[in-house]
Amino acid sequence: MERKFCAIYFSGTGNTKFCVSRLVNLLDECAPIVAIEDDSVFSVAEGYKNIIFGYPVQFSNAPKMVRDFILEYKELWRGKSVLCVVTMGAFSGDGAGCAARLFKKCGAHVLGGLHLKMPDSVCDSKLLKKSEEENFRIIRRAEDKIERAVLQIKNGKFPRDGLSIFAHAAGLFGQRLWFYNKTKHYSQKLKIDRALCVGCGNCVRICPMKNLLLKDGVVSPLGKCTMCYRCISLCPKKAITLVGKRIVGQYRAEDYTDKL
Repeated sequence: MERKFCAIYFSGTGNTKFCVSRLVNLLDECAPIVAIEDDSVFSVAEGYKNIIFGYPVQFSNAPKMVRDFILEYKELWRGKSVLCVVTMGAFSGDGAGCAARLFKKCGAHVLGGLHLKMPDSVCDSKLLKKSEEENFRIIRRAEDKIERAVLQIKNGKFPRDGLSIFAHAAGLFGQRLWFYNKTKHYSQKLKIDRALCVGCGNCVRICPMKNLLLKDGVVSPLGKCTMCYRCISLCPKKAITLVGKRIVGQYRAEDYTDKL
């Protein structure tokens, strides 16, 4: 019997949205695809037994917003079957396992895990920056892996990326132990350059955490940034930074994927 899926995702600059949409459309082009901040997410999740759940990893961990969402609505996952889909810029270890372990605690069955490397989305650091040509190649490789995963799933087998004890050890000792404080809480380090900011309010509208306040033409962070880089990548004046002090290059997945 063919499985019917819905898809729930969290995406900052569009990588995870792209990958989850590609995967789901190949499995069932009629399947609903909703973001975790969308008001319809609960009715969609309640109506499906099989869920594809996607998110980006940060220092081999699921974003704080994602972990909170899973645990806050733990009754929603009881009896569900979940495939965890993870996007990353370089290394993940047990990226899919981070959410998978939470889903198990909530009474869900974990179908599998899929790790997909996508272009790095950190806009204010030179680390991992690639040329446009290399970014296209990375996205192409991700598409190829998605297509292989779809064939597996249609044949009754699910990828198992990030779910083994070895992957758990790699994620834990490779990054999480050293950078846990960066992902344990919401970040208070988002910076607004008042000399560059024109108070357009774009960042306020798109922040999934409602972390930004616009008052009298001045934008201020409220200390609950989930480090998704959505506002940073979309600021027309490059006035917002988090890791670095200036924007090296803004990244939005649609700038690349619309050309594929």
